[in-house]
Amino acid sequence: MGRIRTARIKRNAREMMDSYKNRFKADFEHNKKVLNETYDIPTKHLRNVIVGYITKTLKEEKS
Repeated sequence: MGRIRTARIKRNAREMMDSYKNRFKADFEHNKKVLNETYDIPTKHLRNVIVGYITKTLKEEKS
């Protein structure tokens, strides 16, 4: 079973994807760099959870 993400994580990730849709790809490391350049996320864990959700969403859209 997967980990459950809160509504706050999902909402923030969707807003970021809407703002910078063309910059994100289905690659975790690339998305992590893009997020560091565009947003100031307070913790590394929070950044990784948001990037993981964005990456997962983009991979699902692709297939």
